[in-house]
This record gives sequence, structure tokens and C-alpha cells, in this order.
Amino acid sequence: MSNPSLAERLGYRPEDRLVIISCDDLGACHGANVGVYRALSDGVATCASLMVPAPWAQHAAQLYDPELDIGVHLTLNAEHELYRWGPITHGPSLLSGEGGFPRRIDDLWEHADAGEVHRELCAQIERARAWGIDVTHLAPHLSAITLRPEFFDVYLELAVDFSLPIRLPSTVSAQQAGFPFRQLAADEGVVFPDHFDHDWRAGSRQRVYDAVSSLSAGVTEIHVQPAIDTPEVRALSEAAPGWIDDLELVTEDAHLRDLLERSGATLIGYRDLRTAMRA
Repeated sequence: MSNPSLAERLGYRPEDRLVIISCDDLGACHGANVGVYRALSDGVATCASLMVPAPWAQHAAQLYDPELDIGVHLTLNAEHELYRWGPITHGPSLLSGEGGFPRRIDDLWEHADAGEVHRELCAQIERARAWGIDVTHLAPHLSAITLRPEFFDVYLELAVDFSLPIRLPSTVSAQQAGFPFRQLAADEGVVFPDHFDHDWRAGSRQRVYDAVSSLSAGVTEIHVQPAIDTPEVRALSEAAPGWIDDLELVTEDAHLRDLLERSGATLIGYRDLRTAMRA
């Protein structure tokens, strides 16, 4: 007898389509906090992940409602040109030459010590829990620890130690990554969505339309990065118009809601996956 599919473990039929609409970068700035919580309360978004080292993370934690589905956005990069943040632990190998985390993933990979990565990311999870957040999942910022074997080992160890589901791309093969990352997670009993496209370009509208229009059976995660329109948000990055559009997409766009209805999909969050994993 074959192992049950993730959908079956969640109490659905194997052919059912289940969708997680997740919000990244909670805590990055005030505008992101307002946007993400609005997407969760007024929109179709079902969960979010908190960037614990980012400047507005504690504000996000103060606004947290225990009913919400919030994970930790494991953060080792600070990609914006003039907006910096860094580790919450003593991790010299995690710092760039200009202070704070490095901007680029390849810079992180070149210098970061795996032991310091583990200590930092464990501290980020523990701090979120200390702030009162019932952490539902782990999702790496910019996929920095997903496709590098020595850092993936840290990711997997944290998932096992905290008994939390994780985000893994399905659009990168084991051959492309150079190691069987999805199989390694499954072998450890770690739960992750069946389908996830880790396309990080800002502005999600067409990507989200395409994903909802072509849903496969099982659990699909679709990520957005909603923020309200403020001078602060627009000053952070040239990507800001995409973030602002993401908020409109998940809160006000009738076409997206129509696509979701026509797909016959059921919206779920990561808390459902955590329950299945811990069972």
C-alpha cells in the first residue's frame, strides 16, 4: 500500500486542490506590517512569515493575533541598498563589509559558517516564540538556505527540532540543486507543500493568475509580498510598486477570487500542515 498523499493526510481526497496563499516579509517595514495583516484579515491570504531580525518585526509581533497563521521567515540577507538589518546573535561570518547581513545570496554562501547560521536561525525562531507567536512553519528569505547542502542541513535540523513544516521549491529539480533536497526532507518526516514556484520577482499578479489557473492536485503554495502605499515603502526599493499591487491583488481583485472559485480549490494555511506533521 502506497503512502498517503499530503492531501489525504490533511483529510482530503488525493485529487483535491488545496492552496496556501502566503505573505512574505512581515516585519520588514511598517508598510509591510499593515499590508500583510490587511491581506490576512480582508483578503484571500491564509498565512504569513515574520522576518525576526528586520527593523519592524517587534511591531508586527505586537499586532499579532493568535488566530493568525504566522511562521518565521528565516533571514540571512538584507538585500536593499539603503535599508540594513543584521543578525540577532554574535555571528561575524554572517556580516557583510558594510554592516548587517550581505545583500547577495552568493556573498552569504561564500562566507557564512554553518554553525553560526544554525545559532542565528534557531535564535530567530526562539525570539518569535518569546514574542508570543505560535510559529506554524519555516520559510527562508530569498531561499538562501534551501539550495546549498550545508545550509539545507541546518534548515532540516530546525524543522525536525521544532516539528515545523517548511517551504521547498518544486520548480528546481534534485539534479539542478545537486542534491535530493525534497527527498531528504520527506525521509525525516518533514512536511512541505507539493508545489511551490520560488519566482522572487516583485509584482505577483500574472504569476498568481497563472498558478491558480493551472492548479495540480495536492497542496500548492503561492506567495505574495503585500504592502500599503507609503513614501517609506516607495523609498525602500524599485520593487515597491509590485508590493503595493500585491496588496490590491489579494484584497480587492475580483478576477483572482473568480479564478479561485472556478478552480474548486480549498484555501488552507500552514497550521494545517503542522497538525498533520505532528500527528
